[in-house]
Amino acid sequence: MKFGPQPLDQAEGGILAHSLMLAGRKLAKGTKLAAPDIAALRADGRSTVVVALLEPGDIAENDAATQLAAAIAPNPAHLGLGVTLAHAGRVNLHALGPGVVVMDTAAVHAMNRIDPAITLATLPAFARVAKGTLVGTVKVISYAVSGVKLRAACANIAGALRVAPVVHRSAGLVLTCVPGQPDKLNEKGRAAVATRLRALGMTLAEVRVVPHDEAAICAALRDISGDMVLILTGSATSDLYDTAPEALRAAGGSVTRFGMPVDPGNLLFLGNLGVRAVIGLPGCVRSVALNGADWVLERLACGFDVRNADIAAMGVGGLLKEIPIRPQPREG
Repeated sequence: MKFGPQPLDQAEGGILAHSLMLAGRKLAKGTKLAAPDIAALRADGRSTVVVALLEPGDIAENDAATQLAAAIAPNPAHLGLGVTLAHAGRVNLHALGPGVVVMDTAAVHAMNRIDPAITLATLPAFARVAKGTLVGTVKVISYAVSGVKLRAACANIAGALRVAPVVHRSAGLVLTCVPGQPDKLNEKGRAAVATRLRALGMTLAEVRVVPHDEAAICAALRDISGDMVLILTGSATSDLYDTAPEALRAAGGSVTRFGMPVDPGNLLFLGNLGVRAVIGLPGCVRSVALNGADWVLERLACGFDVRNADIAAMGVGGLLKEIPIRPQPREG
């Protein structure tokens, strides 16, 4: 592509680089100049105009963006994505429903290294999305790009961005009480958990409120309904063998992890009860502000296994923002 000022007799078919006002009307940036436009420029006393001229093998920005989006999402619905029409070299990719963003990070990096004018920007991996959330945007930055470069960008990018849908539709919640605990504490926790589940298109199947006692928690766990099980204790879990983890073991389940390098959210534990995932929620979930439990809940809800290595990797970026009800809790 050639870019720059051109004599009017060589500018027809070029793409106007900057908007111009001609006799009270706007000649918009991006206009492909036709003979009447050239005549209007002459009548305005101009002899040159700044344009982009496509050369053999170049692909215009909208065509290039459309091709790249099609290469990324050859079957958009199957990938949980909706694709817009190209405009000004841009195609947006939206989530068709709630879920988490999944991507081949290496493939996206490789594509973005091919040519600075050929770009894909995305949300972070495993970001939670709702229906209509903008997941990624393809932008061809110049008015045209080399067809050779575009083909290289399209070659290995199929399926590199998708939305994994929520596959679990409900969760049961066990709340525990300690002596002297106000009723409003558990109500606040129940409401905050229900809000989180609704954001994922899930329902709160059942709530059991029991004393903070191993036997009582165990009994509740054995037959509570829901595709997943959540435990929010009135007294914070402070050890791998504290009351709630031991209750899960007594109910026939297992505990695979206690603690996570995310703040707020450190005091989470994770386990299983039969085929169901069990999350021991940290007390910070009583606020709807983002915390580490959200990252675990969202992945499990979408059918991903969450292993020790996955939680360990959450530490980078795991220092989350303060929330008003906990001003500077990490300061002395």
